[in-house]
Amino acid sequence: MLDKRYDFVFYFDVQDGNPNGDPDAGNLPRVDVETGAGLVTDVCLKRKVRNYIQVVKQNEAGYDIFVKEKAVLNNAIDAAWGEVNQSVDIKAKGAKQSAENKAKKRMCENFYDVRAFGAVMTTGDKGAGQVRGPIQLTFARSVEPVVISEHSITRMAVTNEKDIDKERTIGRKFTIPYGLYRTHGFISAFLANQTGFSEDDLSVFWEALEQMFELDHSAARGLMSARKLVIFEHAMPLGKVPAHSLFEKVSCERVTEGPARSFMDYRITLDGQDFREFKKIVGVR
Repeated sequence: MLDKRYDFVFYFDVQDGNPNGDPDAGNLPRVDVETGAGLVTDVCLKRKVRNYIQVVKQNEAGYDIFVKEKAVLNNAIDAAWGEVNQSVDIKAKGAKQSAENKAKKRMCENFYDVRAFGAVMTTGDKGAGQVRGPIQLTFARSVEPVVISEHSITRMAVTNEKDIDKERTIGRKFTIPYGLYRTHGFISAFLANQTGFSEDDLSVFWEALEQMFELDHSAARGLMSARKLVIFEHAMPLGKVPAHSLFEKVSCERVTEGPARSFMDYRITLDGQDFREFKKIVGVR
């Protein structure tokens, strides 16, 4: 079990791609309309972590993924309920709550994303309660305003028989030429102990942040890469230093003029000092 609090800063970038389209805006890249900064939701980042775990830990006990493509969530909850409550009479006083707690524990044991990110599991007839996960992420925000480029694309084939005489059909594609994004994360030892999130689970999470974009390449997302991860490891579960004061130790500055088009246009420092490695762990006491 975890006996320390962790806070972290994670940088990633995108080149000629759409890191997180907004379905309410025609799948345009998400932006802060007032500042022009690019945005990537916490849900998007968690999805990539889930996808990575699902690939590298497939068929490994305790690393199944609850929220995955075409999953029927209530089926998984009902299965966990049946495993631990086969002969329970839920009409007895206090029995239903006890049964839900058992099902909740089994869900945490079976599914990595439940014990890491939490889940609402009260959607079926046999609920498993609600789990608040120890890992919480903020929206990622680009360090500078981003430019959204619109591209016309053509397709030689047609969709309908009535369009057979058309030479080609036209579509649209939206990309960001380049954007460097920063997100903040928090890991609670208290919540980890409630869900059973372990040191091994934490190691897998750090690995996922480093490698998840390598399993998520697509033409729509362009070139996305993990760039820097700064981890603040506290000496105790509660910690003594506010997270914001630690995050302020990590800075990003431009080292070139003109529009940024690569990671080499930036310099990321910790307490004013460069660090070459991807991951930097800082002890906090």
